[in-house]
Amino acid sequence: MTALNAASVGEMPAPPRAAKIALSGTPDDKEMFRAAAELTRDIAAHRLWIYWTDMLGSALVGYAALAGAVLLRGWPAWVSGLVAVLLLYRALLFIHEISHFRRDEVPGFTLGWNALVGIPMLTPSLMYEAVHTLHHARTRYGTADDPEYLSLALMKPWALPVFLLVALLAPPALVIRFGLLAPLSALFPPLRKLVWERFSALSINPDFRRRAPEPEHRAKFIWQEAGAALWAVLLMASVLWLGWRPLLIALAVFSGVAVLNQLRTLVAHLWENEGEAMTVTGQYLDSVNVQSRLAALWAPVGLRFHALHHLLPGLPYHALGEAHRRIAAALEPDSPYYRSNYRGLTPLVARLAVSSWKGR
Repeated sequence: MTALNAASVGEMPAPPRAAKIALSGTPDDKEMFRAAAELTRDIAAHRLWIYWTDMLGSALVGYAALAGAVLLRGWPAWVSGLVAVLLLYRALLFIHEISHFRRDEVPGFTLGWNALVGIPMLTPSLMYEAVHTLHHARTRYGTADDPEYLSLALMKPWALPVFLLVALLAPPALVIRFGLLAPLSALFPPLRKLVWERFSALSINPDFRRRAPEPEHRAKFIWQEAGAALWAVLLMASVLWLGWRPLLIALAVFSGVAVLNQLRTLVAHLWENEGEAMTVTGQYLDSVNVQSRLAALWAPVGLRFHALHHLLPGLPYHALGEAHRRIAAALEPDSPYYRSNYRGLTPLVARLAVSSWKGR
């Protein structure tokens, strides 16, 4: 047993960060791959009861808290709003799991999630399905063809706050996208092409253009978009009989969700690649596992183990904690596995800020 095994469950000391990791050209570590695959075979099944209980509980309590934020006044309304942000954020992040599902892997969950969470929050799974998997493609990650990658560590320092603050505009932008552009694009085919390519993916790469959906996705994407369009129109019309207060509070809560997700995205990777194709180990080293248990609040549904997820993208979120413990116990201290483990949010944000400042 290595010295690292004696650390508390799931905790490992963070290594020194003096030297920048050379990502492109990093050789693949086959021992790490083998340990990750062999040690997790028995926990690779998706447990339906966990998915449904977690998603339903998060969504229903989150909506109840949102109702409290609308109906209450003073500090109880603010507390309700905060609870709504955290729980609806957790419910929304199941879109990430859905994007990795194989056909019929979790029967009925995609439909149920879209009806209860995706469409009401104007983020149906079409916005991530067949998009997020491009981020995991061996030849795309970290390149100009990756929809979810920006070299933020190499950009100007002002790019970081702008990256966060732009998320505040996401909810009204989604209302416009589904409530206005979706109906108009159904009538005008040239607009339809533009809307699909530019406004139908949860992408942070401004140069990404989405291709037309594959035949197997078309029918479900059509009903998802139609449902979101109808809901967006109802939201806009609700001011006629409910006034502006409920809609504005809901948009404020959803803006909180969007900013929290953008903060998580900001520290999901080191963002140090300069556009070259990378090995899988290089992708892993550019990704982040967070040791702090508080990370479960801002990186829920397994996303605090984001580097591990890039090693095992098909592993269900509820197995990642156990997988992390097993792999950490099996590998030697010089394994690249430990180089993607960080202590918390603040050191990651500070590292990114310092990197962007040096590269200004």
